[in-house]
Amino acid sequence: MAASQLQIGGDESVLLRVTHSNMKTFSPEIRFSLQMTVEAVKDKLWRKCGTSVDSMSLELYDETGAKISVLSDNARPLGFYSPLDGYRLHVIDLDPSSVTSGGWLEDTSLVEKYTISEEAYGKLGGTFRKFKETLPLKQPPGQESKISDNDMEDLCANIKIGDRCEVEPGERRGTVKFVGRAETLAPGFWVGIKFDEPAGKHDGMVKGKRYFECPPLHGAMVRPDKVKIGDYPEKDPFEDEEI
Repeated sequence: MAASQLQIGGDESVLLRVTHSNMKTFSPEIRFSLQMTVEAVKDKLWRKCGTSVDSMSLELYDETGAKISVLSDNARPLGFYSPLDGYRLHVIDLDPSSVTSGGWLEDTSLVEKYTISEEAYGKLGGTFRKFKETLPLKQPPGQESKISDNDMEDLCANIKIGDRCEVEPGERRGTVKFVGRAETLAPGFWVGIKFDEPAGKHDGMVKGKRYFECPPLHGAMVRPDKVKIGDYPEKDPFEDEEI
């Protein structure tokens, strides 16, 4: 169709993927009105990529990567070049001293970092280091999170395999199936529970190690302080219903 016969609807737009000659990671999808002039398109792109309008050349590629045209006339509307959704609009920055050249907009290793000497930092007030110095020392360094292999062993003195129990949270009832250290879990003592109902996480196997047998989702490994031993019969599912 001749240019003089070209008609573009007032509400028509196109979604184009935009790439840039100097920025490998710049690849946004941007919607443009087909009525915009090429100059207006360049102005919109300048605000997103930093290449000035006067230094910008635009090329249009289809979905197969074939070049369709060079948008060389700033006065023509974008629709003159017949772009379709999914086409690629490639920005070429012709200015060798452009802010986009050299890759520093993408590669942060090229940006000069602010540094300060230890002596100067030590003299500053309100730093995180100063804040840490005001905190009380709760435990010797390096031992804050260390758990003893015998942790909670004393709580296991009255817990035996076969005991009925109730486990917090949730008042879940069940039977003790394991008491001791668990090599696939954190240090300290653990209690293996077979719940009466499917309120657990496994069938007695944890991280490939079998500690006890029970139906799927009826087993759990808990710390002794969560276990209460006593006369805990299985709950009647109908005990709370009104008569």
